[in-house]
Amino acid sequence: MSERAEIPTPEGEFFESTRFAGLSLLLGLGAIVGLVLCLIGGIMSPLQFSYSWLFGFIYFFTLCCGCLFWTIVHHATDAEWSVVVRRQLENIALLLLALAIFAIPILLLRHQLFEWMNIPPGRDSALDSKRQYLNWPFFAFRALLYFVLLGGVALLLRRLSVAQDRDGNPGYTIWMRKVAFAGLPIFGLALTFSAFDWLMGLNYRWFSTMWGPYIFAGAAGSSMSLLVLVITALRSAGYLRGVVTLEHYHIMGKWMFAFCVFWAYIGFSQYMLQWYANIPEETQYYIVRNTESWWPLSLLLVFGRFFGPFAILLLQSIKKEPHRLAMIAGWILLMQALDMYLIVLPSLHGTGVRLSIWDLLCPIAIGCSLAFIYLRLVGRTSLFPVRDPRLIESLRLTN
Repeated sequence: MSERAEIPTPEGEFFESTRFAGLSLLLGLGAIVGLVLCLIGGIMSPLQFSYSWLFGFIYFFTLCCGCLFWTIVHHATDAEWSVVVRRQLENIALLLLALAIFAIPILLLRHQLFEWMNIPPGRDSALDSKRQYLNWPFFAFRALLYFVLLGGVALLLRRLSVAQDRDGNPGYTIWMRKVAFAGLPIFGLALTFSAFDWLMGLNYRWFSTMWGPYIFAGAAGSSMSLLVLVITALRSAGYLRGVVTLEHYHIMGKWMFAFCVFWAYIGFSQYMLQWYANIPEETQYYIVRNTESWWPLSLLLVFGRFFGPFAILLLQSIKKEPHRLAMIAGWILLMQALDMYLIVLPSLHGTGVRLSIWDLLCPIAIGCSLAFIYLRLVGRTSLFPVRDPRLIESLRLTN
């Protein structure tokens, strides 16, 4: 690629919200109608609704956490390539603050979701040995702490980034790097323990020491896929044309490929170790998901989340063709949803798949709400960090 890449003006490039007023209105109406219907579902069918809501919530939670991870890694490694796409990662990561509101139904419907909350002390010795961790006050405190920590890191990084747009002070870069170094262990611990609480907690008898890395692998890979879709949509709308190049797509495709492999490695390692040990407390997770109609979905996840994308993303031509890469990215996001569905819903329907309207409405309600907030957020700042010291190197990127 030529080093005479077009350098953007200091004013940056701004999203014109008025151009997409119709889309914003549609998303707003979808969010309102969806949330109202979900409220009705929570009253009429609290058991089914609670699992469907958790499925939708955890899907978007992993996507937003993944975007926060990539923002942290950008600063911690002093990356140059990701400067031009970083602002969208910051915008999506900031949605973690909105997701804190959507976590409230999980807390309200906790007795429907978590069996351990309904078992009194002395009834189950396995649970009694975990009571210091599995108790309601500590559970609620941890839920609040996750959003304070993750949302705080996301908010601080974005504020420093936007502040640098105004005066170009390179000192902000140093501060963002310091926040990233502190935020990396915070992110790892918060994502891991939230996965323990909200997902592994659905079956307090089951455990896995690889659960945190497994959830992280899915979050990182699917969030990079989400970034590809967002950037492609912005470019299709006429933005970032002279800023994000095929070289940037090539690197994003490489990261999609890397975490496709990493997800499969962690998932297979967890499965192989628990199958080989053949301990009932460990194998029960897979036995349920190999039962009746859950088994075809499990096979679809294996082939659809790994073998298919792995073979396609091996091709360099795919990674340098935005629309083709966006199609693969959309498929990976669909497989991430399937993964979260297979984690959550078998705890309710252990004998086979039982589709419910709430399995669709809950993700739609949450997704429309977050997309509406994103459209409000994206127009407030430049679409890329216009005065980042590494911007020129990012614009002149070559692989």
